[in-house]
Amino acid sequence: MEEGTQVEKTDVLISGLGPVGAALAVYLGGLGIAAIAIDRDTSVYPMPRAAHIDHETMRLLHLAGGAEAVSRASQPLSAYEFRSRDGSLLIGFRPGEVVTATGFPQSSMFHQPTLEHALRARLGEIPGVSARLGHALKSYTADDESVIAEIEGPDGVYRIEAKYLVGCDGGQSIVRRIAGIALDDMGFDEPWLVIDARLKDGRERLTTIGLQQCDPQRPVTSVPMSPGRHRWEFMLRPGEKPEEVVADSFIDELLRPFVDPASVEIDRRAVYRFHAVIAKEWRKGRVMLAGDAAHQMPPFLGQGLCSGTRDAANLAWKLAAVIHGHAGESLLDSYQTEREPHVRAITEMAVFMGKIVCTQNEEEAAARDRDMLSRPESERFVQMVDTVGLKSGVLRGDDLAGSIFPEPWLRSGEGRKRLDDVAGLAPVLIFREGGETAASSFREAGGFAVALSDPSLVDEGNRIKSMLAEAEAVLARPDRYVFGRGKASDLVSAWNAYLESGALPA
Repeated sequence: MEEGTQVEKTDVLISGLGPVGAALAVYLGGLGIAAIAIDRDTSVYPMPRAAHIDHETMRLLHLAGGAEAVSRASQPLSAYEFRSRDGSLLIGFRPGEVVTATGFPQSSMFHQPTLEHALRARLGEIPGVSARLGHALKSYTADDESVIAEIEGPDGVYRIEAKYLVGCDGGQSIVRRIAGIALDDMGFDEPWLVIDARLKDGRERLTTIGLQQCDPQRPVTSVPMSPGRHRWEFMLRPGEKPEEVVADSFIDELLRPFVDPASVEIDRRAVYRFHAVIAKEWRKGRVMLAGDAAHQMPPFLGQGLCSGTRDAANLAWKLAAVIHGHAGESLLDSYQTEREPHVRAITEMAVFMGKIVCTQNEEEAAARDRDMLSRPESERFVQMVDTVGLKSGVLRGDDLAGSIFPEPWLRSGEGRKRLDDVAGLAPVLIFREGGETAASSFREAGGFAVALSDPSLVDEGNRIKSMLAEAEAVLARPDRYVFGRGKASDLVSAWNAYLESGALPA
């Protein structure tokens, strides 16, 4: 880097302004952290890439100001089915509750550009954070005190000094490359043709079911997206070349078994390699990775964007706590400790499902079908469950610790608001009589606390009351996992100890 160039300073520099980077910037700004988010592109990529979003992610995106726009451009998924070549159901998943503990549909198909526009609009409303489009990270150096990055923008090269750098810059992350962080390859790498189409004549959907057609001749994914859109994914056969499979005539033949090609307009056609990799280090000193920069997974569970959003929510409040001096630096070590097992479990499940779908050997596919069809349909068509919860960063010995915290409402004037709208990305304590003193100290430290008996609290379905059981209080982390339940003073003490060290006693 050139000497003598003026250096701009900020708390956090975010490289990459996709949905993960944008959500992280919004979270940080809401927590009073100065942040600059840069992206080499000058506008939102107009085509959807991620297509599925679960209720937990919708809740986290609501905290970032993006859920309402997404809700208007989404439709719930009624089922997710894996079927053999002849249409027999191999396995299937259906949503559980009509309204989940978070208040959002359990599984929805959505329009990613709508989300990104909403997050960037919210980012623009928050003091202290800024987005710089058409600006690219060229290089950086990091030491124990800061990161100094060299940025190339429309007016030339300049430098930013940040306390922390977060790479949200995708699978080919330059942040990860400069840091020298290797990837753990989980052994899945398959080429697929992705086709995104708009339905003509005002048609909103072909189906509400996500389908994996497990045909060894040509495995196919067919899923609804936002209203008026549909996606097909076709696995390439050995010897097929990308330039051949994107031709109109080739695509028409692929689509014909599913839809009249004349009834759709192709928005995007591209060949991708579906693979599974996880960065071996998510934090290297003052440099961190999130989203696709930290992990990539096959799309068979639709959890890529969901996992990146969880990264942003986990990392944002920890960075804020450390920068504000409310937590020890070691808290940041808990980011990978907590997130990687969650991501790895989901990735392993996605790889398992991908191997079911991608079987191209006729004999192996026939054996697979016989084995799966030998079980009763009641065992093959089951209720969707939430992805594995948090395993660390919560109190041990409580089977609810690490699960998703149900969201109550708070009465406000003539109406009501979600608790998240009031609490923001702060820890939450809900307590019974006897927990007042602990709640007071919790509030003084920046937490949000409300008594179960408070008339403003609306506990629909008695979810909070049921979660409390006989306990005095329940404490939820800022990323809305249950930290633990028990005596309020014990919970607050354990929370403070966790902030200091990033770990809890075994």
